[in-house]
Amino acid sequence: MAARHLLRAALLLATAVTAAGAAAVEPPAASPQRLEQQIGALQQQLDAMREELRALKAQNAALAAEQARTLAAQPSAPPAASAAPAPEPEPPPHFSISPNLSVWGYGEAYYLRPTRDAAQTQFDLARAVFGIGYQFDERTAFNSEYEVEHAVSSADDRGEFEVEQFYVDHQIGAGLGVKAGLFLMPFGLLNEHHEPTQFFGVQRNFTETLVIPSTWREGGIGVHGSSLAGLKWDVGVTTGPDLGGWDPNPANPLYRNAFELETSGAAPLQATHQEGQFARARHLSQYLSLSYTGVPGLLAGAAVFTGKAEVPAEPTGLPDQRVTLWEGHARWTPGAADLSAVYARGTISGTAAFNLANAGGTNPMPAAFVGYYLQGAYTVWQRDGYRVAPFARFEHYDMGADYRGIAPGVAPVPSGLAADGRPWPQPHDDVWTVGANVYLNPHVVLKADYQRFRANDDFTRFDLGLGLSF
Repeated sequence: MAARHLLRAALLLATAVTAAGAAAVEPPAASPQRLEQQIGALQQQLDAMREELRALKAQNAALAAEQARTLAAQPSAPPAASAAPAPEPEPPPHFSISPNLSVWGYGEAYYLRPTRDAAQTQFDLARAVFGIGYQFDERTAFNSEYEVEHAVSSADDRGEFEVEQFYVDHQIGAGLGVKAGLFLMPFGLLNEHHEPTQFFGVQRNFTETLVIPSTWREGGIGVHGSSLAGLKWDVGVTTGPDLGGWDPNPANPLYRNAFELETSGAAPLQATHQEGQFARARHLSQYLSLSYTGVPGLLAGAAVFTGKAEVPAEPTGLPDQRVTLWEGHARWTPGAADLSAVYARGTISGTAAFNLANAGGTNPMPAAFVGYYLQGAYTVWQRDGYRVAPFARFEHYDMGADYRGIAPGVAPVPSGLAADGRPWPQPHDDVWTVGANVYLNPHVVLKADYQRFRANDDFTRFDLGLGLSF
């Protein structure tokens, strides 16, 4: 509206100048009556221009007053003590080092002390992750993450250097995109949002480590989108597990404490997902993920993954095997509270033939595995960027919820001693975890927790942690 008035004023001014110019070049012999008419016309144009400018000033003053009333009517921010994290975690902020290039990262360190066996106390720089992204244009972006685990990566050390993500994402239209490469699977609450500032407790929970492997990524292509109603979806085709990675007869357990349990690859998908390293891809898998955030403070979702797996090379003649994993998750953040739950269950078909061919093995392949947890946290204090949030979590995991091909009366887990002279741990447990996250700011967190194991009582431990994201 203001631009239109300015344009009209400019046209009037140009007309006036033109008329004045015409009058200036009028021959001297022009009649006094004609000259008087031209002066009168010029005066009318100037009067009209003054009216237009007066109207424009009045309109601008009205717009400024309306804007001031709107700002004054906006509600003020709630007190800091009642703030709570967003129901759907957001990735750490990316720092632009050029108009198109950005970097980010996260890391965490642990102090883990088993209460039954202090000799197994450990400190570990668990991971340092660095991300690099590039925005080719307004529709096409590249994202990647590179992880160093356990501080040192070499042929003589337990550390690893790995590519966690490497994919291109292209926006086809509003709310619709396609991605291709190596990307994180959209399962549970943590697999895509696993920075230490995003979860409670020193280490990630067992359900989203042993049942949903963390961090689970596959090579493939996916199509994703969202709607104004708060519904998001992600569907695609990816590589699948290689069951040849399963060891049916280790001389000793793959883990002796809770820390090793999460990092040893003893769980079915931990041991068999291929991570994009010379991945066998004769058979491809499919996935579908749905999530809903249409209600303030609520996130609810579910996902399913299924496909034929690559079967072990030995013994020969094994039937086709299918791996299926499904999960449901929810998170609700009313005020300062944070309540969440995840349930996940996986199945592997055709395990009877494999277990019969490896009868007497110490680690039969499970036909089903399951895990779930319930967790509650509450921000009890927050000021000047600091935040303290105690939490409690109960979870159950069972890496061998069902077995096929096991002789009647034979326990899938050996009852005697392993080669190291110690009993075999149970592949299932109920775990209580209580602790607190202390945030120095949204990107740096100190953690402490106590975990009580029921079946594997000697796994009970006290933990301290440091996490950051940027």
